[in-house]
Amino acid sequence: MREKRLAVAGARQKSVPACATMTPDYRPIPFHHLPGWQEDEALAAFDVFKAGAERLVAALRPLRHAREPSAALVQIGKAALCAKPRDHAEARAFFEAHFTPFEIFPEAPAKNPARPFFTAYFEPTTEGSLERGGRFQAPILARPADLVTLPEPERLDSCDLLLTSARRVGKRHLPYPDRGAIESGALSDQGLELVWLEDCVEVFIVQVQGSARVTLTDGRKIRLRYDGRNGWPYTSVGRPLIEEGAIAEGEMSLEALTGWLRAHPEKAAPLIRRNRSYVFFAIEEELREHEGPIGGAGLPLTAGRSLAIDRDLWSYGLPFWMDVERPLPSSEWGRWQRLMIAQDTGTAIVGRGRIDLFVGAGPEAGQLAGRQRHHGRLFVLSPRGEAPPRQ
Repeated sequence: MREKRLAVAGARQKSVPACATMTPDYRPIPFHHLPGWQEDEALAAFDVFKAGAERLVAALRPLRHAREPSAALVQIGKAALCAKPRDHAEARAFFEAHFTPFEIFPEAPAKNPARPFFTAYFEPTTEGSLERGGRFQAPILARPADLVTLPEPERLDSCDLLLTSARRVGKRHLPYPDRGAIESGALSDQGLELVWLEDCVEVFIVQVQGSARVTLTDGRKIRLRYDGRNGWPYTSVGRPLIEEGAIAEGEMSLEALTGWLRAHPEKAAPLIRRNRSYVFFAIEEELREHEGPIGGAGLPLTAGRSLAIDRDLWSYGLPFWMDVERPLPSSEWGRWQRLMIAQDTGTAIVGRGRIDLFVGAGPEAGQLAGRQRHHGRLFVLSPRGEAPPRQ
């Protein structure tokens, strides 16, 4: 057994391959220069990578389209399915043998908007009812039958914005009703109501996060999972409040935003409607408490190891290393210095250096997610001998 372990360790990357070169967007570096690389629990990251490798190797279609994985990444996936690292050191050795780290935007100044930017998201836990009544008055809607996802964003008739989904009318594609129209009843005759929540703020939170665990009035628990959107661009609801001075930029968080919306119910709905994007859901009757929601790659997300990327630029399954501040519930600060795997995407996650970290379910995860808004350092692990994508 010792000979096998030494053979794996001997494959570790000691230096950057000669084919890896510096560009304005990427800089190759050795693994031992990754901040905190030796301290991470790499076996946990390997397990997440291996779970995704099963889908990569089988060429299973993801729930949300992303850039096609390279042939080299698929081959590494095959190697992962055969590998059985026994500890963190052997898991690190696997990644070192198969990947080269590249820092993304290495020369960006600290306050440059191009510098990698990290937010976080979570799975809300809430209460609801399958029937409208009492305090449950705001519906979560199922995906309409006439909603189609467009292969590429398009400018449709009577709309000068790029839309990612449309309404199918015969052989034509028309803009789908936006949030304001839907909340005013544009789809009310289709019987799409899945579950009723407390108010429009709760619905908005669930839509932004893309999933939720709901405890029903009879005690049953269900999961709401993302099942499409109306295709209109996402618009920040918090930004206008910062610009108007209602909430200081340094104090903006999910808690602050929802607190303000609930404190000003007469202004909440009009403000939320500025975001014309609207998300539809499906119900998962069997809620597995130990599993996260299903991400864009078609896999359950793992708290602290799964992240969302710009799906037009990156493929699912790629490992990323990050070094960024991490807010803690006690108001203290730590750092995310760990390996995470691309398994999801999001409407607002646009650009090479834009990352959304999945941090779990429930109120504590919500507090962390609401406060995670930091620039930091980001590294993509690209298959050895393969440069990261240029576009």
